[in-house]
Amino acid sequence: MRSAGRWSSGTLRGLIQNNRPVLKSVFAPEALGPPPQMTVATTCGHPGVTLHMKYRFYYAGVRVRNLRRSLAFYTKAIGMRVVNQGTMPHGGKYAQLVGPGSRQKLELNWYPPGSRFYSPYRRGEEMDHLAFVVEDAEKAYRELIRKGAKPAVPPEKAEGAEVYVKDPDGIWIELLD
Repeated sequence: MRSAGRWSSGTLRGLIQNNRPVLKSVFAPEALGPPPQMTVATTCGHPGVTLHMKYRFYYAGVRVRNLRRSLAFYTKAIGMRVVNQGTMPHGGKYAQLVGPGSRQKLELNWYPPGSRFYSPYRRGEEMDHLAFVVEDAEKAYRELIRKGAKPAVPPEKAEGAEVYVKDPDGIWIELLD
């Protein structure tokens, strides 16, 4: 860990003494001054590969066979509320919901026959995709391809915000900027 002024790994190790948090003196402004800006980097896949793009989890999308029925279930039975809904460029419909006390979103997706995302329903294919907000979707797409993701919908074939890669298990990941 690189030291940033008076903030260092030694300072962080000293936060707990005798199984009790010691936060008062460590975080007192007169003791440490302003906290440093931090960039989080992680390794992905192979040791020594540093991830520089920041990825913020945004929502999980599930494929539904009947959007109206699914909306009724999630709003009436579970108590979620619709925060966004609409029609995709290829004719599919979506609705984003949140539950009480949570900022995480669930996106329900319905795709019409003939759309590029449509496939006949098969048990086990309900997980549609995970979405991450990034600074630059095209850059993130290229970075993830270099790091082992498989192409799904490259930026040059995107319609609107539909840039996707697939993880090693085939789960689609949407990149939003």
